Amino acid sequence: MRLLIATHNRGKLIEYQAMFADLPFELVTLDDVGIRDDVPETGATLAENARLKALGYARASGLLTLADDSGLEVDALGGEPGVRSKRYAGENKSDAERNAFLLAKLRDVPAGKRTARFRCVIAIATPDGKLWETDGVCEGEIAFDARGTNGFGYDPIFHVAERGVRMAELSTAEKNRVSHRARAAEQARRVLLGIIESVGRDT
Repeated sequence: MRLLIATHNRGKLIEYQAMFADLPFELVTLDDVGIRDDVPETGATLAENARLKALGYARASGLLTLADDSGLEVDALGGEPGVRSKRYAGENKSDAERNAFLLAKLRDVPAGKRTARFRCVIAIATPDGKLWETDGVCEGEIAFDARGTNGFGYDPIFHVAERGVRMAELSTAEKNRVSHRARAAEQARRVLLGIIESVGRDT
């Protein structure tokens, strides 16, 4: 059974492959199934965007589809960038440019006041419109510089509270235990197991 991971990001695919390694799915990306057009992320929340993508790409591909939307919420910025995390520094910016922009916004915010969290919402949809949703959170704070190479997005500047290192300094195995996406994915695994069981009952 194929499971479409609604992304063009190979790094995200690799994370999901590790987290779902024991499930009987072949994970494929939008590029793998020839989908070039993006579903517009017009939702006002992470959950709305995840649902839009899961339902839209499931209809377009005819496949069971998992979509997520993740955001960084910085308390000193009133919860920004949140749903705008990818576009916070402007369209088509690199990860390094986004990190530099955020660090500049927090230039005058002292240690202890830079608390933040990564949040991930996962939606799973079938081509006929059935929908499931899970979420996960990882608490931490924004560091004063970037460090680490194992990750993407804001990982190099996010200090994971419970591990004492940057998200980008964690091994893949460790990240797949503590990250916001890992926590949402663990719940999603249970959803996928239920789908597998229901398919088995129907055959």
